[in-house]
Amino acid sequence: MTTALYAAILGLFFLVLSVNVVAKRRRFQIGIGSKGELCLERAIRVHANFAEYVPFALLLMFLAEYSGLAPLYLHLLGITLLLARLSHAWGVRQIKEPFKFRVFGMLVTFGVIALSALAIIVLYFVRFYIAR
Repeated sequence: MTTALYAAILGLFFLVLSVNVVAKRRRFQIGIGSKGELCLERAIRVHANFAEYVPFALLLMFLAEYSGLAPLYLHLLGITLLLARLSHAWGVRQIKEPFKFRVFGMLVTFGVIALSALAIIVLYFVRFYIAR
């Protein structure tokens, strides 16, 4: 289960992002929202963006693995997703944001989602139509 390795690593990263939000909420004594605290807003968005995209990317990677995608390709997808999310998190957390890190992170995350989906489609057609 190659995807499980990346799910575990990204799960730990998600916890780091979660603790970062909690720490900033405690520091500013803000339970809900951000009350205009820019570094808290950025921490919330990094965390939320991760929660919005990573589970779906991992689901598609798992389905590609289940469909027969070779471990090498799954490792490439997993490493790429991890690097993308690190880049996105680092870029967005900066008050004077260098947009290239956010853009890189999102484009590469989209790429992992697209490649995983395409792999599932190709493997489906290979298995059920070409291999017969």
